[in-house]
Amino acid sequence: MARFPFAARCFPALLGFLIAGTAFGQAKLPPPPAQPASDTYFGTTVADPYRALEDLKNPEVAAWMKAQADATRSALDRIPQRAAILKEIQRYGDDTAARVTGAQPNNGDYYYLKRFATDNSLKLYMRHGAGGKERLLIDPDKHATSPGTHYAIDYFQPSPDNKYVAYGISEGGSEESVLHVFDVAAGKDTADAIDRALFASPSWLPDGTLVYSRLQKLGPDMPVTAKYLNQRAYLHRLASNPDDDDALFGAGVVPDIALEPVENVAAGHVPGSSYVFALVVKGVQREAKLYVAPLASLAGDKRPWRKVVDYSDGVTDLAIHGDTIYLLSHNGAAHFKVLRMDLAKGDIATAEVVIRESDNVITGLAGAKDALYVRRMKGGISNLLRLDYAAGAKATSIKLPFAGDMDALAADPRLPGALFEAGSWTRSNSWYEYDPKRGTVTDNGLQPKGKYDAPADLVATELSAMAKDGTLVPLSIVHKRGIKLDGNNPTLLYGYGAYGISQLPFYRPTFLPWFERGAILAVAHVRGGGENGEDWYKAGYKATKPNTWNDAIACGEWLIANKYTTSARLAIWGGSAGGIFVGRSITDRPELFGAAIDQVPASDMLRFETTANGAPNVPEFGSVKTEEGFKSLLAMSPYHHIKDGVKYPAVLVTTGINDPRVDAWEAGKMAARLQAASSSGKPVLLRIDYDAGHGIGSTKKQAYEERADVFAFLFWQFGVPGFQP
Repeated sequence: MARFPFAARCFPALLGFLIAGTAFGQAKLPPPPAQPASDTYFGTTVADPYRALEDLKNPEVAAWMKAQADATRSALDRIPQRAAILKEIQRYGDDTAARVTGAQPNNGDYYYLKRFATDNSLKLYMRHGAGGKERLLIDPDKHATSPGTHYAIDYFQPSPDNKYVAYGISEGGSEESVLHVFDVAAGKDTADAIDRALFASPSWLPDGTLVYSRLQKLGPDMPVTAKYLNQRAYLHRLASNPDDDDALFGAGVVPDIALEPVENVAAGHVPGSSYVFALVVKGVQREAKLYVAPLASLAGDKRPWRKVVDYSDGVTDLAIHGDTIYLLSHNGAAHFKVLRMDLAKGDIATAEVVIRESDNVITGLAGAKDALYVRRMKGGISNLLRLDYAAGAKATSIKLPFAGDMDALAADPRLPGALFEAGSWTRSNSWYEYDPKRGTVTDNGLQPKGKYDAPADLVATELSAMAKDGTLVPLSIVHKRGIKLDGNNPTLLYGYGAYGISQLPFYRPTFLPWFERGAILAVAHVRGGGENGEDWYKAGYKATKPNTWNDAIACGEWLIANKYTTSARLAIWGGSAGGIFVGRSITDRPELFGAAIDQVPASDMLRFETTANGAPNVPEFGSVKTEEGFKSLLAMSPYHHIKDGVKYPAVLVTTGINDPRVDAWEAGKMAARLQAASSSGKPVLLRIDYDAGHGIGSTKKQAYEERADVFAFLFWQFGVPGFQP
């Protein structure tokens, strides 16, 4: 099974300016609507000069945002070679015939999302066996109802017998999924369409009943902050009215199980098991509660749900084989351990440790017919274990084709072996299968090969920088072979540092225009991520969050001290929760960076809780409703640390107007405050995509355009010849 679906709700995968001889002046744009505000938290009053920008429906706000977007578009389009770099990105990105992601085996068939070089969006395909004939199932473009908008597939789940596929689809990057069911034999959708199906986590029962999660319907007087509250899991029989579906689990559903409104639920069944399960997660919290009930009980009036795992047990992933469950837990094991438990009579207190903690961090589980497959990581390099189901069996290591990251791990409980995706810092991902009978790992051919998928002249190095508290922070550096360390290289320092999410090796041919101009990509594995296990995550979390940007600053200083670059040619880049990584780095050390790329950023952490996605994120960042939470949130909030008259670097702030995770006004407030405060004369540009959200579900064209803007903006700011207006 995959890691809990709620992790996807995380924020969960980029010199002066002259135009016609006139400085690009922010003052020429209309000023933001005036509505200075202040709030007092536990005796501390905090000013908020751009509160008005939070009302995106206000015509004045909309006009200001549009003026910003138009000015940014004009500025970026006037950079010489911006069009040329876009053509390079298109050429490198489209050289490979197609890109395949999200593959999963299902009773002999394969389902996967694929985008041909001639396509703009990912489409859902299937084939019988890895070498079978490919068949297109779902084309999201056929759902488009108006010009200028696009649709994207958010998730999919085939039925165990391969007769149906449940899938979610949404418009314009909004992730406002509508759940549909595709009839594979008929080649068309059934009449079933269920709205409010964000994070629906569909599953199927053996009798063809669909299990899914649905958000509550908001009444006209309900606040936006109630959007993700009181989610429930339902049973849906095809062709029936979803508003009449039987609630299976959730707040107020099971009389003797009390759930908080903020607790999200998902329920389902794994083929071969006589139990159904229900997962409960508090917003974006990694740990889950787990309940099980006999599958046969679903036909009756009483469903004897039994809790077998609580939050305190530290369980973040699971796999089910028949009536045995395997649990991934960090309880007493910062690098995680694997437990085994009998669903019929056990609870976690009776669970047996089958894989103990080691210097590798265990990151995922998948249950096949023959064995449990376990994904581990050390220093960003993945390895794969196989644990036979027999009592007393010891885990054995499987030799992988190269050193890199295992980006996905999947298995079918009815078939032997495992399917996984793997790549590295200098090699594009491909899909591989492990055959336990032969003991071999082979490329199954799902991913076509391209000329630029593994360039021989790219090198990757794993190093570390010392943070100010003496902690060694891992630092991955990628560049062309033979580069001179003369302090003159344009360098992009990327990081994230939240939710325990690790920044693992990745490579995209669309980065070649960056590397070919002598530029460097450095990835900082800062605290708050999961690269070194649970302790590393919690060392950049709530009150310890300053370690996230202190680690970033240490990595930037290391790159300069070791002659990779200089401050004038160092940019920091991050997005979403990585907006804290970027925003607090440039507000603490503005002179360290020549530029910053702040994508869909979490910028105003004191007001984030007022948004729809605020309550689910309290477990990660804290709440202004407690004094401790307020102090932590204020410390990590970039918007509140911008000071007038400071020479800030050039900044490109990006957002999608339909963003459901970080509201677009956060980017707007960050840009407005920087524009007013900075005395450097360097541009602060606000890039807005009006047919996008958080970047999830964006089209290929949108991704290429944004990458071209980022590279052109940075080369311009770094003074690279050919990019100066």
